[in-house]
Amino acid sequence: MEKNITWHASEVHVQQRRIQNAHHSFVIWFTGLSGSGKSTIANELAAQLFSEKISVYVLDGDNIRHGLNSDLGFSELDRTENIRRIAEVSKLFIDNGTIAITAFISPFQEDRNQARAILQNDEFIEVYIKCPLDACEERDPKGLYKKARNGEIKQFTGIDSPYEEPVNPELVIDTAKLSIGESVNSIIAYLKTRKFI
Repeated sequence: MEKNITWHASEVHVQQRRIQNAHHSFVIWFTGLSGSGKSTIANELAAQLFSEKISVYVLDGDNIRHGLNSDLGFSELDRTENIRRIAEVSKLFIDNGTIAITAFISPFQEDRNQARAILQNDEFIEVYIKCPLDACEERDPKGLYKKARNGEIKQFTGIDSPYEEPVNPELVIDTAKLSIGESVNSIIAYLKTRKFI
């Protein structure tokens, strides 16, 4: 790190923002295969929380790669940097008193552990959006599995690049068994149990 950089403390602190917003701030970190339902559930969850006057923002994998992470590819090193940047952005949202919902494949356990380590213990909720590979391929909403199977996309998670299932996530949402509504309700119930909302 550059020696001539000094952290400038804010006059407004995260606890003050949380009090003003009337809820805790944290990241809900969705991980799972492409097509498992991460983005769909993230956006429906955000809509429901927003309707309850809760400050929330979705950081979606594809959207972030259009801007902040447009310089990154899909090598293991680039995927690691992708996740590191998102964890740091999530930290800024948390400091603002906002709930950040991330929807990233984030295939490697080590990268997710690093993201968790950047935040406080009560600021990281890992949600494994679980769905069998064959079901994700059948859905294939973006046609990516078909392209990967045809060799048009290299290093595609689940095909020729591994996905490491979370070791100890806070929640597992099985989208092969649960509807979008049931998935969102399960997450909201968990947040209420933790008294985060």
